[in-house]
Amino acid sequence: MDRDMMECWTSLANAVILQAIDDYRAVCGKLKRRPDLQKSAAQKRSLERFFTSRWFRTLTTVDGQALLDRLREEG
Repeated sequence: MDRDMMECWTSLANAVILQAIDDYRAVCGKLKRRPDLQKSAAQKRSLERFFTSRWFRTLTTVDGQALLDRLREEG
């Protein structure tokens, strides 16, 4: 795989992870205001599974559990 192609894939992987982080923060904010929202609670659980998944480890070398712990501390 040439360098430009690798940079494209790396950028895409980073964008996926950054979007998941933004989504996690947003859903946590919704749940702070309305803890009874079942759909938001399910989305939060799904994102938490993503951060600790094999797919996440395929996308990055970042420690997903450590990232999730930091995100939880923010909330």
